[in-house]
Amino acid sequence: MSEKKTISIVGGSGYAGGEFLRLALQHPYLEVKQVTSRRMMGDPVTLVHPNLRGRTSLKFVDPASLEPCDILVLSMPHGVAAKEFEKYQHLAPVIVDLSADFRLKNLELYKKYYAEDHPRPDLLGQWVYGNPELYREALKTANRIACCGCNATATILGLYPLLREGLLAPGPIFATLMISTSAAGAEPSLASHHPERAGSIRAYKPTGHRHTAEIRENLPGQPELYLTAIATDRVRGILMTAQTFLRQGLSEKDVWGAYRKVYGAEPFIRLVKLKKGIHRYPDPKVVEGTNYCEVGFELEEDTGRLVVISAIDNLVKGTAGHAIQSLNVRMGWPETLGLEFTGLHP
Repeated sequence: MSEKKTISIVGGSGYAGGEFLRLALQHPYLEVKQVTSRRMMGDPVTLVHPNLRGRTSLKFVDPASLEPCDILVLSMPHGVAAKEFEKYQHLAPVIVDLSADFRLKNLELYKKYYAEDHPRPDLLGQWVYGNPELYREALKTANRIACCGCNATATILGLYPLLREGLLAPGPIFATLMISTSAAGAEPSLASHHPERAGSIRAYKPTGHRHTAEIRENLPGQPELYLTAIATDRVRGILMTAQTFLRQGLSEKDVWGAYRKVYGAEPFIRLVKLKKGIHRYPDPKVVEGTNYCEVGFELEEDTGRLVVISAIDNLVKGTAGHAIQSLNVRMGWPETLGLEFTGLHP
């Protein structure tokens, strides 16, 4: 059995940090040492994350009292990790960031989509994008892991095999994302207020979504891609649909071939395209609480239009789950360790 590694979480009172804590507590090779929260320090973590009752007696601590550990997870609001990195960089040999601070390499894309210059461009080359399906080999030696955005994860995993294998005709790709409330984080706002959100399907970012930058940067050929984000009142989950066109002469058989070639051995990709039943295509409900990404498609044969569909749990495969998966790769552990939950039905 592998020796346990100590791990601490900076910013553990939010949804992403709490989900990472849940997964870390059930991981056989991780020992959670400290969890920080400036707002909740001194309180038990179960006050904020009641699902962890009986699983931990940890209390939130001040970030200033962090001790050295084997792995440090940064789960802070956008911009904080980059601006405060000096405080944390020597606390652990392996650091995982759950925010968007270190995902991009292209400074112009960062400025375009985040409307500011990157505060620490000197650090960007040190980080590996935490998508194991794309960067497994690089993650094996990565000491700095920048985890992907949840919308980016759903979009990239849906489109990657088609672009890698050159199946799509030249031209723009239009992707629509139906997004749950937890993707906005734990901080309340008018947009998350129950009377405003319940029963609502609201286009909140028709253009210019920030995750467009990392999708373009990490998809083969950096395609012309446009996102529209729609808020729903689901608590968890993302459903992505992308409008694309196949190159002339290609068929559904070629699409199946690309997905099977690229994802055939992937432990957390489930290809879903059935001929009957109500679960013929990916559905966020089916993957809730899991680290799976379900990918499917439908080809309109007379036009060549290919609709790509993917579904994930934004807090697991979209955030904490692929962070654990990336760590498993980095530490040489079985990739599925601590992530075996298959989901619930109904």
